[in-house]
Amino acid sequence: MNPDPATLPPPQGEGFVLRPWRRDDLDSLVAHADDAQVSRALSDRFPYPYTREDGARFLDGQVIDLEHPVFAIDVAGRAVGGIGAHPGRGERGHGAEFGYWLGRRLWGAGLMTRVVAAFAPWAMQRLRLYRLCATVLDDNPASARVLLKNGFEEEGVQRCAVYKHGQVHDLRVFAKARRSLQDAT
Repeated sequence: MNPDPATLPPPQGEGFVLRPWRRDDLDSLVAHADDAQVSRALSDRFPYPYTREDGARFLDGQVIDLEHPVFAIDVAGRAVGGIGAHPGRGERGHGAEFGYWLGRRLWGAGLMTRVVAAFAPWAMQRLRLYRLCATVLDDNPASARVLLKNGFEEEGVQRCAVYKHGQVHDLRVFAKARRSLQDAT
């Protein structure tokens, strides 16, 4: 018998656990988020410098809705990044957009590839999604590789979609889709 998707616990994988954010994550959140290289490819909701006040606002749910599946990436008991999905509404309620970030000290070891490998199928099953998509800033090829390694297809480019750090950037659009909820994710 298949479990009820609504009761699926957050995923975990080799070297990490995904779990809800906690108030005691503030120090680790700020330590990993307060980095210009981390924030450069993220939305302006993720500022640099990233202060304790920014972290407290995030943990209080004032920046994004933490009721959606929004998780800390926990490595050895410390929050080192985050991943989350924002489901669509109305006629787009069958899909969700997701995003992620990771503290720079953990870049280059395949951790985010493993995190997305665990999160994407979990989110599609848990939220009963037909489509899960992500956008990637044009100057962030590492993030694009994470998605491609996890079976996401590049669907196109939103030209001149973002103005950040005094420059106009394109957004690359990636998605994983299925025609039936019974299809593999």
